[in-house]
Formats: sequence, C-alpha cells, structure tokens
Amino acid sequence: MTTTFFLVRHAAHDRVGTILCGRMAGVNLGSAGKAQAESLAQRFANENVACIRTSPLERALETAQPIASRLGQPFQICDAINEINFGRWSGTSFDALSRDPRWSSWNSARSTNRPPEGETMLEAQGRIVGAMEQLRSLYAERSIILVSHGDVIKAALLYYLGMPIDAYCRFEVEPASICTLVVGGWGSKVLRLNEVVAA
Repeated sequence: MTTTFFLVRHAAHDRVGTILCGRMAGVNLGSAGKAQAESLAQRFANENVACIRTSPLERALETAQPIASRLGQPFQICDAINEINFGRWSGTSFDALSRDPRWSSWNSARSTNRPPEGETMLEAQGRIVGAMEQLRSLYAERSIILVSHGDVIKAALLYYLGMPIDAYCRFEVEPASICTLVVGGWGSKVLRLNEVVAA
C-alpha cells in the first residue's frame, strides 16, 4: 500500500531571496508567483488527488487556491506544514543575517542550532513527517498535494531519503516546484525532485 505525495513549494513572492520572511504576515504572491500558481494548477489538472493540504501562510494559500479550483475540490489548512518558525529572524534581510554569527552557525549545523526564539529544523521535520504519516494512513493508494515551504519540504525529503538534516543544502526546492514522493510500508522513493513548471 503506497501513498504519493506531491510536495509543492509556494509560488514566488516579491521578497524571495532578499528577506527571510518566515511566518510574517502579509507576504503575498507577486505577478510572477500568480502566474506560477496557475501553471501548477494546469500541471495537476489530470491528477487523481485525494486531498489538498496547505500551510496557513498567505503565499501558500494563494498557491493552493488555483490548484484546488482546477481540481474542483477544497483545500484544508494544515498547521503542521507551516514554515519553520524563525523567531526574531523573521522579516530580516539576508544581508543583515549574513553579518550575524548565529546565522552562519544555523546554516552550518541545523541539527544542533536554533533560530533565536524559533524552532529547529528537526522540530519542523517532526511536524511535517507526522502529518504525512497520518495522511498516509487515511489515503492508502491515493495521491495528496501538500503546499508548504522550501526548508520544510527539504526536511521531509531528507527524512524519507534517510539523510541527515545537515544535508539540506545538497538539493534545491525552488518556488512553485513539485517534489513527488511515494511512501509505503516497504520504504519510500523520490520520483521527481524540484520539478518546475514554466509559467
């Protein structure tokens, strides 16, 4: 009995690559991101999907909406697949973070470091994997779309690949990308990694 997960990173917003948004409110998709979300909806048009779950953040909701509309089914918010809680780093520019030694420590050893007043990447991994295992028990032999965030998706993939959390930088999960993962009682395998659909 297997379950197929489509792990979708939200589409692009105007702060991608410049600000660590984390869980800050009011981060919406830009025009490019809206086009990407529509392309994702086209990509999933012929998939037989049992359910759609999304992070509660605006940029994820705005990515999930056209997918759900195209498939003619609702989506549900799932707090367990929310972005990593970056604590006091949320809303800080990457330029400013690059001057913070704690940021360097975080990126060199995420297995042992925590953002100030935030959560570890291992804690985020526990959240998303727990949600996926629960969904797997409910939707055997079905497909599920999870709209989440880059590092959270990486954490899930690392778990199912049997890789350490500090290997997070060995592959990319771009905005509006899809990673397809099959999970069964026998184990798991990645079918596609960082599939980007042209807008």
